[in-house]
Amino acid sequence: MKHITTKLNKLFDSHTRLGIMSLLMVHEWVEFKVLKENLGLSDGNLASHMKKLEASEFIEVRKEFVGRKPQTTYAATALGRKAFNDHLDALEDLLKQRKK
Repeated sequence: MKHITTKLNKLFDSHTRLGIMSLLMVHEWVEFKVLKENLGLSDGNLASHMKKLEASEFIEVRKEFVGRKPQTTYAATALGRKAFNDHLDALEDLLKQRKK
């Protein structure tokens, strides 16, 4: 029998990526600046985590100009939403095991 932790997604081992996906799950699109401020990250640190999520196709990136200023926003993809929900389900399963 496989250990229950094999259902956890390693990409969400990072509390930063867990936080990013949590915010993206409750908002349709989130600006880079908002993610940075809410998670207390530097530009470079946030960008590196976003690249990993983008490479896994868990997030979608939209770059545009608002007025004359560039704006980058992010959204969770259907694949990302499923992966995150599966991860949360696995965590719930772990908690249920603890109660037995």
